[in-house]
Amino acid sequence: MVPMFKRMAAMIKPLIKPLLAAGLVFTLVFGQAHDALAARSGGRMGGGSFRGPSRSYGAPMRSNGGFFPSFMPFYGFGLGGGGMFSLLITIAIASYLFQAFRNTFGSDGLEGNGDNNPTISIAKVQVGLMAQARSLQLELDRIAFNADTNTDKGRAHVLQEVSLALLRHPEYWAYGAAQTDRPKLNTAEGVFNRLALAERSKFTEETLSNLNGQMKKPSLAGSAGDKLTVPQTAGELLEMNESANSEYIVVTLLVGTQAKLQFPKINSDEDMKQVLRQIGSLSADNLLAIEVIWAPQADDDNLSADDIMANYPDMRLV
Repeated sequence: MVPMFKRMAAMIKPLIKPLLAAGLVFTLVFGQAHDALAARSGGRMGGGSFRGPSRSYGAPMRSNGGFFPSFMPFYGFGLGGGGMFSLLITIAIASYLFQAFRNTFGSDGLEGNGDNNPTISIAKVQVGLMAQARSLQLELDRIAFNADTNTDKGRAHVLQEVSLALLRHPEYWAYGAAQTDRPKLNTAEGVFNRLALAERSKFTEETLSNLNGQMKKPSLAGSAGDKLTVPQTAGELLEMNESANSEYIVVTLLVGTQAKLQFPKINSDEDMKQVLRQIGSLSADNLLAIEVIWAPQADDDNLSADDIMANYPDMRLV
């Protein structure tokens, strides 16, 4: 029995080192890949809901105590009146009242224009910024911390503040993209959510969010509130600038609105300015939902040129 164990040990011994080496390589490779993936951070703020457009409610026109337009004579006979003539008059009056009711009321019986499934504008605007725009990244954090995302006016203010912050720093713009869709109200929420999920899936963790008044504060080191790294020497400054020239921040604005939006194709910074001004000027009365999504959010995180090409293929140089 003992000789058999010795023979088995002799056979296994040469395999121990290769197995250990393979295990070490597996751990290093996949461990580093996981760490690299986990370094992706993102921020998010906004909210809203896709409700129907506002309506005005009023009382139906009445005359002679009944549901008759004031210009229509009242015939003093009942539905049981005799003769073919009385029957035809009754049918004509009923048909007239039915058409008047449809013209005065929507299909749900409430006064309005009758269109309970209007066309909605869903817009996505993206700006790719050089990583030198770290101050703008902190500005987005500040807006998220202070924003009232639980009201229409608060969300309109968020949209205006973010648009202004981007407009004030065109020197940092590197890439841009803008698109609009015009779905009906009953499908608009699905379109909006698909766009939001696609952007949120590009980072591993939402390290800062303020959605419909619900705040989630940063959990990664180096996030909002930390000071930026200040270079101490000319060499460090040069190194930071070289690094910033190959690293990026992407800000995405998603909007659902009753207003009709038409964007130019983004080919220059002037096109980008026109789009941001249009988005930033939307009134609270027309907004249904917004989301501002930016990546990275953590100060020690970055997006490379390869990340831009892989995850944001629609953006073009501006």
